[in-house]
Amino acid sequence: MNDALLRLVLLAIAAITVLSGVTQMAAGGFVLSIIATDARPPVVHMFMTIGMFMVITGAMFLQSLWRRSEEPAIPLWIAVQKLAAAVLVTMGWMKGIFAPLALGVAAFDALTGLLALIFWRRLGP
Repeated sequence: MNDALLRLVLLAIAAITVLSGVTQMAAGGFVLSIIATDARPPVVHMFMTIGMFMVITGAMFLQSLWRRSEEPAIPLWIAVQKLAAAVLVTMGWMKGIFAPLALGVAAFDALTGLLALIFWRRLGP
């Protein structure tokens, strides 16, 4: 994948991260009713808080990609966050916390993490 296409794909993913975070914040109970086995108020509140962090990190990545920042720390830590999220969502599914649909979220996060690592390496840290 050439650099321009990789940047474009990551821009789209960052925008999707922001939009899904906004959705988690605005409709956390609804989203959890689809992907999780527990949608009690404390769980929904924590899920909404995670959505807030998704908005912030997604927006930071979006801005850095849009402005063609050469700061390598941003894609590196986005990659770490996405890969960790993939592992934790998968663990949640294994524990029966998440429905099988959540594995799609984990796969998307894992792919995003790998693409961010490729991008980070191309920046030449």
